[in-house]
Amino acid sequence: QVQLVESGGGLVQAGGSLRLSCAASLRTFSNYPMGWFRQAPEKEREFVAAISWSSGRTYYEDSVKGRFTISRDNAKNTVYLRMNSLKPEDTAVYYCAAGGLYSTSYFYPHDFNYWGQGTQVTVSS
Repeated sequence: QVQLVESGGGLVQAGGSLRLSCAASLRTFSNYPMGWFRQAPEKEREFVAAISWSSGRTYYEDSVKGRFTISRDNAKNTVYLRMNSLKPEDTAVYYCAAGGLYSTSYFYPHDFNYWGQGTQVTVSS
């Protein structure tokens, strides 16, 4: 059974930084695209960032470009989300997700097969 375990969330002041981590139990982790989504109260889950399985190409939602950085360490089966210059509107539960084997689809929840339990990020003004 595939497990994704997030860590690193918390409470931070506006302008601060956090780094989220997600450890995956996927046997061939390097062959899966990985992504981060977030969901604020009473809002739909939205795409934040993704990283491909092959070239490590990265993709970002417009509001986080230049502030967030997604990366992966295939030797550790881990994906990261570095979040800088945090804003109150970044407050949400952040979810790590793994896509399909060798998939090149990254931007919608239905593109991802496995999900973590979520970690809360709260940015105070």
